[in-house]
Amino acid sequence: LQSSMENGKPNSSSVEENPLDLHQVFVDYKPISNQNHELTIRLGRQELAYGSLRLVSTRDNPNSRQSFDGTKIMYQSKKNQFKADVFYTNYVASHRGIFDDKFNKDVKFWGSYLTKNEVFKNHGLDVYYLGIWKRIAVLNDARGKEVRHSVGTRFWNSKNNWLYDFEAIYQFGNIDHKEISAWTASIKTTYKFDAIKFKPTIGLKTEIISGDRRIGDNKIQTFNPLYAMGGYFGLAALIGPSNIIDIHPSLNMTLLKSVNFEIDYDIFCRYRAQDGIYRANSSLIYSDGDTNAKRIGNQLTAAIMYEPNGFFYMRAEMTSFKPGNYLKAVGPGKNLLFLGLTTQFKF
Repeated sequence: LQSSMENGKPNSSSVEENPLDLHQVFVDYKPISNQNHELTIRLGRQELAYGSLRLVSTRDNPNSRQSFDGTKIMYQSKKNQFKADVFYTNYVASHRGIFDDKFNKDVKFWGSYLTKNEVFKNHGLDVYYLGIWKRIAVLNDARGKEVRHSVGTRFWNSKNNWLYDFEAIYQFGNIDHKEISAWTASIKTTYKFDAIKFKPTIGLKTEIISGDRRIGDNKIQTFNPLYAMGGYFGLAALIGPSNIIDIHPSLNMTLLKSVNFEIDYDIFCRYRAQDGIYRANSSLIYSDGDTNAKRIGNQLTAAIMYEPNGFFYMRAEMTSFKPGNYLKAVGPGKNLLFLGLTTQFKF
C-alpha cells in the first residue's frame, strides 16, 4: 500500500497527493534458481527502476512513487556478473482518491534492459531498449497518439575515488503522424579526496537534451524522459529533462560519520528556441513563447543529509532559483525559494 499526503500547496497534483492506494501486488515464479543462474517471472503491479534512473525510476520525488501493471522476466548469471530484464506493462496513473488507481489502458510501456558488471575492472555496461504507446501526448508542436522507441547505452564505474557515468540515448517513432528523432547525451563525473579533512567530493554533470527544431515541419525532436526521477534537477522539481542544456558543478563533504553536506549549482538553457520547457513527466510547462531567448535560469541548492544506517535517511534542503530571460518573457519571471525536509524509513 502507499499513502502520499501534501499540505499547503494550491492545486497540488496526483503525484504529490494520493491518500491511499494499492501500490504493489505481484507473484514471482522461479523456474531456475541455483548457485550460478536465476530466472524469475513476475506478474502483477510492480515498481520498475533501471540504471541511472534517467528513464525508469521509482520516483521518490516529489512525493508519490510510481508503479506498473504487467509481466517482467528477470535473468541473472551470478558467475558472469550479467543481468537481463524483459517486460511488458501498463503505466499506473495516480489519482487523488482512495483505491482509485485502476488498470490504465491509455499508456503501455515495454522493453528490455541488459547489464554487464566487470566489463573491465570496476566498470559496468548497460544496453537497453524501451518502448512506449500513449493514447494522448501533448508537446509544443504536437498533440495525439505517441509511439516512441528509445535505444541507449551507459558506461560507468563505481568503486574508485574517481567515478564517472556516460550515457547516450536515441529516440524514434511518431506522434500525431509526425516523425520523432530525439536524443540526449550525459556525462557525470566526481572525484573524492580521501586525504583531506571532510573528504570533499567535487563533481561535474553536463547534459544536452534535444528539443524541437522547427514548428510545423512534421518532425519532432523533443526528447521524452519517460519515467525518470521526479526530482531530476533537485527536490524542488521545477523542470524536467527535455529541450535543455545543463551544466551542474557540485561539492559534497562528510561533516560527521553519518552527516553529509552538499551544495550544487545548475545553469539551465533551452537547447532549441523553437521549443518550450517541460515537467519531468514530459507535460508542457511553457511553450516556445515566440521568443528567441534561451536562458531558463540558475539554481543553487544546499542540503544536509543524515543517514545513521541503512534503514533511516533524512535530508534538509534549500533551493534558490533565479529565472533567466526566457522565463521572464513567457511567465511571471519571479525568483523562487524552496525549503524541503525529506525523511525515509526502509524496512
